[in-house]
Amino acid sequence: MVQQQSEQTKTIAVVRIRGTVSALREARETLTLLHLDHTNHAILIDNRPSYKGMLQRVNSYVTWGEVTKETVIAMLEKRARLSGNKKLTTEYLEKLGLKTFDELADALMVGKAEHGKLPFMTPVFKLHPPSKGFKGNVKKSFQAGGEAGYRGEAINDLVKRMI
Repeated sequence: MVQQQSEQTKTIAVVRIRGTVSALREARETLTLLHLDHTNHAILIDNRPSYKGMLQRVNSYVTWGEVTKETVIAMLEKRARLSGNKKLTTEYLEKLGLKTFDELADALMVGKAEHGKLPFMTPVFKLHPPSKGFKGNVKKSFQAGGEAGYRGEAINDLVKRMI
């Protein structure tokens, strides 16, 4: 039963890798609902069935996978922003009742907090393009040697190159 609980609370990083000039309306609307309005933007979500359905709809425009705690900490320290494009500080964490980025990452990983619902915090991480570029074609799926779609633990390597 403990394994099912951890299975339910996995944190997933979603990174938009393509534009939507010729995309279907449903895909564009789903990307807007996920707050992924620009390429190289990322979000952190859990693995609820509703999110999984949204990811299947935008499968060819994003890449996603299970993220590690170290990657979440790096994203929070370097790329998390408060409203007004201010950097995330320890003073803000103290207002939330937390002391370090590590505690916030724990809360996000366990499911006690949702990144998009934290007060005064922007729901997206604005990342750089990956250093040394994408390894494959962004129009092909990850399983076919491209970049789009589900990639599992390999998302950590991509996000670290984008931070």
